[in-house]
Amino acid sequence: MLADFISDTGKRMSQMIEFAGNHLLLFSGLMVVLVMIIKMELDSKLSGTRQLNPADAVRLMNDEDTILLDVREANEMSSGHIKGAIHIPMSTLNKRLSELDKHKARQVLAYCRSGSRSNYACKLLKKSGFEHVNNLAGGVMAWSGANMPLTKK
Repeated sequence: MLADFISDTGKRMSQMIEFAGNHLLLFSGLMVVLVMIIKMELDSKLSGTRQLNPADAVRLMNDEDTILLDVREANEMSSGHIKGAIHIPMSTLNKRLSELDKHKARQVLAYCRSGSRSNYACKLLKKSGFEHVNNLAGGVMAWSGANMPLTKK
C-alpha cells in the first residue's frame, strides 16, 4: 500500500515537471502570482495592522473607543460614509496627520472604497506612532455588501 502511494506520487511529480516544461510561460506566470500573494500576506502580517471584516469592525466599534478614518477622495463621499468618520483624503493624509495626534493611543479603523488605500494609510499611521491600527478589509464595498449602514450627512 505504501509502496503504491510512493510510486503514484513519483509518477505525479514527473507529470507535473513535464507539464511545467511544456507550458513554461503558464507555469512562470503561476509562480509569479504565488510569490506576489505570499509577499502580500507576509507584508500584511508583519505590518501590525489588523484586517477586519465588517462584522469584526462593528464589534471593535462597539467594544472600544474607536476613531473611524475615511481616506477616500472628496468625489467618492457622495456614496455615503460610516457615521462618525473623520474624512482625510489619502492624498492629504501625510500633511494632516497632526490632526489625529491626540488619538494615537486609541483604536483606529481606516477605510476607503476597497481597502487598498486604507491599508497604505494604516502603514503610515503605524510609522507615525499610532498604537492600534485596523483596516476595513474590502472597504466601503465590503461594508455595503454586508448591509451595514452608510450616511450621506
